[in-house]
Amino acid sequence: MNTRFENAYVLNVVADDHPGIVAAVSGAVEELNGNIDACSQTVLKGYFTLIMIVSVPEQVAPDRLGEAVRRRGKAIQVIARPYELPPGPAAQRQERFVVTAFGRDKPGIIRRFTQYLAGKDINIVDLYGDLSGGEFVLISEVEIPARWEIGMLQADLEEIGREEGFTVRLQHEDVFVATNQLRLRRREYQAR
Repeated sequence: MNTRFENAYVLNVVADDHPGIVAAVSGAVEELNGNIDACSQTVLKGYFTLIMIVSVPEQVAPDRLGEAVRRRGKAIQVIARPYELPPGPAAQRQERFVVTAFGRDKPGIIRRFTQYLAGKDINIVDLYGDLSGGEFVLISEVEIPARWEIGMLQADLEEIGREEGFTVRLQHEDVFVATNQLRLRRREYQAR
């Protein structure tokens, strides 16, 4: 990943959700003449979480960077550490897919699906789970190495689903996005 400046850091921020958190974090980065090179943020049931890759022109101690963020925000927890490209195997061709699973909630369901994916060297790049009215929904975006036959993976995931009482689908991300956009458009049309 490219960063604007050579001195790059990973910032993890957690707080009770309230307005102004991103403004506080970005203000602290700007205070150090830095740049936000990448970020991902979400709110989950009243809790805010943010991860950023930031870079600054002058090397700074990670603790100082974290303190700069804490000074600008209220009740913010920050972990800062140097950013380094993680060592890994030679790049393999991978495609992104979305795994959806839903059914009656039970302990261990996330472990069961994620353990299967890990055993196949399938990386989870985004994960969402929610319990509502006794039903649990799990949606994960995954990177599948080209060596795997998608039909076999789908069959394995469906079998795990049957054993756990869950409905499971594996779709290429392009198909998932297109299908869900059509559903949203249909709902908008019906609402008129």
